[in-house]
Amino acid sequence: MSDDLGDFFIPAPAFKPDEALQRLRRDLREAGLTERAGAFERRGLPLVKAVVAGNTLVVSLAERPSRSPVWRDKVLKDSAQLRDQLTQIKQQLSTWSDRDE
Repeated sequence: MSDDLGDFFIPAPAFKPDEALQRLRRDLREAGLTERAGAFERRGLPLVKAVVAGNTLVVSLAERPSRSPVWRDKVLKDSAQLRDQLTQIKQQLSTWSDRDE
């Protein structure tokens, strides 16, 4: 057995923000949001925005549904952060749905 662990640990694939944006778009549409003018909306209210900035993906989540929301930005640098952000967005959407209905 070799003492060299270099072959054992495989580096994570490089983060590709363009592909991450496509995944985010797909998952948000599956969650019932509509994409319009660079924002994802429900019932005409913008809830999520996303833009590629260099090697990162900047996702903005509205603090609460409104016509002119206050945005909280999150800079994503890897796929794990994207998964966590999607989970947070879906939880927030369900909270807003429960409150709105």
